[in-house]
Amino acid sequence: MKLEWMGNHRALIEKIIKYGNAYSNTYKLQRSYGTDVMFSASQIQTLEYILEAEDKDEKMSEMAARLGVSRSTFSKNVKNLEEKGLLEKYHLSGNRKDIYVKPSAEGREVYAKYTAFVRQICFDDIFQYADQVSEADKENFIRILDLFADVLLWYGEKEQEPRKLIKIDAVNE
Repeated sequence: MKLEWMGNHRALIEKIIKYGNAYSNTYKLQRSYGTDVMFSASQIQTLEYILEAEDKDEKMSEMAARLGVSRSTFSKNVKNLEEKGLLEKYHLSGNRKDIYVKPSAEGREVYAKYTAFVRQICFDDIFQYADQVSEADKENFIRILDLFADVLLWYGEKEQEPRKLIKIDAVNE
C-alpha cells in the first residue's frame, strides 16, 4: 500500500523515524565514548547542558525542559554523573533547598575526550554536509525537528494524564 498522506515527504519522515529508532536503541546504553568512564547518551547530554548553562542561574527543571526530558530523568542522570565524579552539587549559604549542579574538573576532561571522539566518528561528516546547506534551509530543518519533538513530547505528556474513575450508570449500560 502506498502511503499517500505523506506526499513527497515520505523519505524525510522515514529518515527521521530511522534516526529516532536508532537513537532510542542506544539512549540508555552505557559506553565509554573514547573515555575511561562509562555513561549513556542521556547522561552525557545532561552533562553537556549543565556545562552550557554553567554561567547562568538555570534551574535543573529548565535544563530538563530544553533537553526534552522529564525532571526525574534529569535528576537521575545528575545523580549518576555525580557518583561517577563528573558533577558536583552546591547550595547557597543560608539556603540548603536550592541545589546547583556544576561540572567537576574530571567532568570537563571527560566531556572534552567525548566530544573529540564523537566529532571524529560522526559529526565531522555531518558538518561537511551541513556546511553546504543554506542558513534558511538549516532553520527550516530545525523547525521541522522541533515541531516533531514537540508533538512527541506533548503526546507523551497527554498519555501520562491521571486516569479518573467514572461511575457507570446502570441505565447507560
